[in-house]
Amino acid sequence: MPQRPHAARLTRRLALGTLLAGVACLGFDLGPVRAAEPVRIGLVTALSGQSAKSGEAISRGIGLAIDEINKQGGVLGRPLELVARDDEANPSKGVLAARELIQRAGVVALIGGLDTPVSMAIVPIANQMKVPFVGPWAAGTGITRNGAADNYVFRVSAVDALVDEALVAYAQKTYGAKKPGAILVNNAWGESNQQGIVAALKAAGLPSAGIEKYEANDLDMVPQLTRLREAGADALFLVGNVGPSAQVVKSLDRMGWDVPVVSHWGPAGGRFDELAGPGAARVHFVQTFTFAGNENPKAKAVLEALKTKYPAIKSMADVTPAVGIANAYDATHLIALAIRAAGSTEGPKLRDGFYKVAPYPGLIKTYETPFAPGRHDALGPADYVFSRFRNGEIVAVAQ
Repeated sequence: MPQRPHAARLTRRLALGTLLAGVACLGFDLGPVRAAEPVRIGLVTALSGQSAKSGEAISRGIGLAIDEINKQGGVLGRPLELVARDDEANPSKGVLAARELIQRAGVVALIGGLDTPVSMAIVPIANQMKVPFVGPWAAGTGITRNGAADNYVFRVSAVDALVDEALVAYAQKTYGAKKPGAILVNNAWGESNQQGIVAALKAAGLPSAGIEKYEANDLDMVPQLTRLREAGADALFLVGNVGPSAQVVKSLDRMGWDVPVVSHWGPAGGRFDELAGPGAARVHFVQTFTFAGNENPKAKAVLEALKTKYPAIKSMADVTPAVGIANAYDATHLIALAIRAAGSTEGPKLRDGFYKVAPYPGLIKTYETPFAPGRHDALGPADYVFSRFRNGEIVAVAQ
């Protein structure tokens, strides 16, 4: 005898209940089944080694932004989730990490590339696989200006070509430099800045005392610095990460050469003042953001939120480098806005979504139109500030 409709529905509900109960008994968590699948963002950066402090800052900036975005409902009704990998400042490991995050973890966008050589290695992967890659640190000019007809690489950070113009202008204005020299790390980042410094000096009508190179593991730069001194250098441009930059300062101290040093932002990446000693104060370097002396209400709110989320942060000395936090925080919010503007996480649509981002009041500045076809850098010279270490904190240099 056929079941009546009500009895049939009851039977189906009982059967479904029995099935779900059985699944639960087997130890499966039904929560994720009911929850929206997260939108995964990948992070590839140095989380160990000399640059670990910078990688930590980037991670914290992203984490804070994701918390805010998810409290506002996420993107497209789904929460954001970060999946991080340590590239150990090694280009080969960076490439492997990027491929794994895209192909296995299913990330819709990548953030990262603390080191220019690592970023340059990831650029072709992002463009080939049509996954947006947003840089919050590495400044190599060729990262965003990579010549690809279909470019998926964006940046919320400094750009070497523009930084080098700022270094030259600062050396002239602050120290009256007439014949500066340069000492640069011997890698892709150093090469990028060599091109930029040569062009900037030419534009300013200044002669060069020469350009010297060093290897990242060198402990003594006295020979290179001696050649620059003998060539009449009255200021030095420095490009290097924390450890090598500290060795340059120690070498200057051993020589007794009290020459002004105007640096890219490498010294901000860790405990430069501890490594370099008293001579650290002589180095003035570029930043895109500092919490110290910043009266912007958003800066104050973000600093308090950082202290709440990361109890190890007790003072502004513990948020060094603030630039990593700020760049990554704004980059993450811009990615979320691009996803919303695109209405999709599909690579080509998301890439075009970056061009449609509405004005956003970020931590560094208000971004009116952060990106456009042919312009993939959200920050420019107007966003740079020169800073130095003081009592363990990075503070803006009074102009």
